[in-house]
Amino acid sequence: MPPGADAAPAGRLDPTVADQRRAVRSALADLPPGATVLVACSGGADSLALAAALAFVAPREAWRAGAVVVDHGLQAGSAAVAARAAEQCRGLGLDPVEVVAVDVGSAGGPEAAARAARYAALEAVAARHGAVAVLLGHTLDDQAETVLLGLARGSGARSLAGMAPVRGLLRRPFLALRRTATEQACRAQGLEPWQDPTNGVGAGAGAGPGAAADDVGLPARSRLRAVLPELERVLGGGVVEALARTADQLREDAEVLDDLAERLLAAATGPDGSLDVEVLAVAPAAVRRRALRSALVASGVPAGSLGRAHVLAVDALVIDWHGQGPVGLPGAHVARRCGRLTVAPG
Repeated sequence: MPPGADAAPAGRLDPTVADQRRAVRSALADLPPGATVLVACSGGADSLALAAALAFVAPREAWRAGAVVVDHGLQAGSAAVAARAAEQCRGLGLDPVEVVAVDVGSAGGPEAAARAARYAALEAVAARHGAVAVLLGHTLDDQAETVLLGLARGSGARSLAGMAPVRGLLRRPFLALRRTATEQACRAQGLEPWQDPTNGVGAGAGAGPGAAADDVGLPARSRLRAVLPELERVLGGGVVEALARTADQLREDAEVLDDLAERLLAAATGPDGSLDVEVLAVAPAAVRRRALRSALVASGVPAGSLGRAHVLAVDALVIDWHGQGPVGLPGAHVARRCGRLTVAPG
């Protein structure tokens, strides 16, 4: 069966394939004919199903559709996996298809570093081809996992809001679809997805619930995938959908708070970049602390190293001032002088 062909009986399209094609068409409904769209494809079921859906929809909407395969080089044989993913994308009719090898650093931990390298590569390829959108294959399950990871780390609403359907060039058409649907769509279309060995290890037959979660050598998200089915069993189902709804609601709240924080920061910032304590002090705590965090990141403090304890210590310079000295931060310090906060390296 040729790649992308429907395996269902003649005249009957697999429902998962139809749903995914509709999701892609809806996610790109604002694009004009002639627009270039790329899909980020790892070769796994989610991104391969997304590539197939884009390959079907694009010519019918007069879009140019291509793919980017990022080789992180973190597993043995990753180059072969990337080459196979690219081959399948070309077989679907996508063009251009690029494989990009990246060097993954260590800033923020291995998962964050890999994500940063991947997104930088996607943006570079998009710029080279004039693409107006890059599609990512994140599913409803990924969204639920993101919320749980944020809860476990004690993150705020911004992290618990999960992944946005659209952020700049990046679009996620499958955020309302389950991971099992992408696996089914691949089977229905005769596609052979790559099985990441770090996903679902320990969760197969003969392994007890949470077996993968006990393997500290796996990425945190992979360990979590062994936990979600157990949560579904204990809580009676619907956990994944409920977590995704929580993300949607928190994202709405976070957008409002971020907007208020941006306005507060603009009002408090002087020509020299220092912050007026009196302006900050009268703002609600949630807005003020958001504004302070944004100011610190803009001043060069690494976002991944900036914790709540740091922000609260800086906030104390505003609302609990009793002559204390500068607050030390990763790569910087904040001092209060003459009613203003200043951020300096060191």
